[in-house]
Amino acid sequence: MARSARAQEEIRRFLDIGAVQVAELDLDGDEAVLRPGPGSPPVTHGEVFVLVRRGGRPVGTLLGQVPEGADPKAVLAERARAECGAAVFGGPGEPPFTTVVVATRERAGQLARALDSLLAQDHPRFEIVVVDNAPVTDETRELVERKYAERVRYVCEPVPGLAAAHNAGLDAVRGEVVAFTDDDVVADPRWLTELTAPFGADAGLGCSTGLILPARLTTPAQVLLESHGGFAKGFTPRTYDPAHPPGDEPLFPFTAGRFGSGANMAFRTAVLRSVGGFDPATGAGTAARGGDDLYGFVRVLAQGHRLHYTPYALVWHHHRETWRDLETQAYGYGAGLTAYLTAVLVNRPALLPAFLARLPRGLAHARTLTAVRDTDAAGGGAPGDHDERTHPWPRRLSRLQRRGMVYGPVGYLRARYALRATVREQTAQRAKTAQGAR
Repeated sequence: MARSARAQEEIRRFLDIGAVQVAELDLDGDEAVLRPGPGSPPVTHGEVFVLVRRGGRPVGTLLGQVPEGADPKAVLAERARAECGAAVFGGPGEPPFTTVVVATRERAGQLARALDSLLAQDHPRFEIVVVDNAPVTDETRELVERKYAERVRYVCEPVPGLAAAHNAGLDAVRGEVVAFTDDDVVADPRWLTELTAPFGADAGLGCSTGLILPARLTTPAQVLLESHGGFAKGFTPRTYDPAHPPGDEPLFPFTAGRFGSGANMAFRTAVLRSVGGFDPATGAGTAARGGDDLYGFVRVLAQGHRLHYTPYALVWHHHRETWRDLETQAYGYGAGLTAYLTAVLVNRPALLPAFLARLPRGLAHARTLTAVRDTDAAGGGAPGDHDERTHPWPRRLSRLQRRGMVYGPVGYLRARYALRATVREQTAQRAKTAQGAR
């Protein structure tokens, strides 16, 4: 098929992707409670992406079809009971005092929605810090001061970049544990307790990550991204221990994307500070385009601390909405992956031999990760096939992801240079201001 014809066919298939409803179903014995996802209308007939809970805790997802005229709760509950077995788990334990850091930039509307969900957490003792990253208006500061006053602390970080913003938040932390999330999420009321309680049970734990599910699946881009695996890492709790590398992870710890994502992560504050926080030349808002969260995971593991993934700590993420957003995201994923690896090796050269030993398998993994997958061959793809590689992935996005991987190391070096220039400029400006004040 000619390139233009193939591109047109990819666009046609993309535009044919229909909206999917989002809902959650809580099973408790013979009882079932069906609720729409955050910000979604009540469930009706049609296709539904369902989070299944037992006792309030997430245990799985399913993609159900509700016939017209049928009772959505009855149809979906029958499927859920057949596909999601009973789960047995104890209480989350006592969580330590925690600081939640939310970095943001000129998105006050989304930030307010996220803060409202964070203030509704059932965690017994926590604080919230909003970091306003390189703001061009006073919108965020005014929102925090007007609506949230004493409940949320405001920090301004003039150096652009998500990692720089997270480091500014880390400097302001008073909690034993610091949790990070984004301004485009809605946090489940139990999120913070579930994410941070493991630190109280395991003194050697340095990091925890949690479950990320789509808040809405209304546009083709949102459905395609979630069918591509989204941000979820499945429904099985897992602890990664560098003293006992997992046998099924031959690239450990360099496949950090399998551990979690920056919208749902927490660190023991002292541990994150001991590794120097995040590399400010990584992350969204820099030339590196991403990778700050992955950098943090690997640095903590490389220092000998354990990382725990729990599906019970849930945030609902508002995925980007357009094809152009997906293009930007695919390129950024690729760039962030190799940028963070470059950052790790620059800041921790002792890891180079281990990295080189894993390089051949790593290249094979990268090819699999970015492979083109045909929609028809994949059966159309379905949201909820988390961490599987059978979903569709268009050629255009695969190509952009691979280009991003090639660019990543260059982007990281450019970001380092830009960061030094910014710091020099700010230092000179402060000196000039101080001199004028004399």
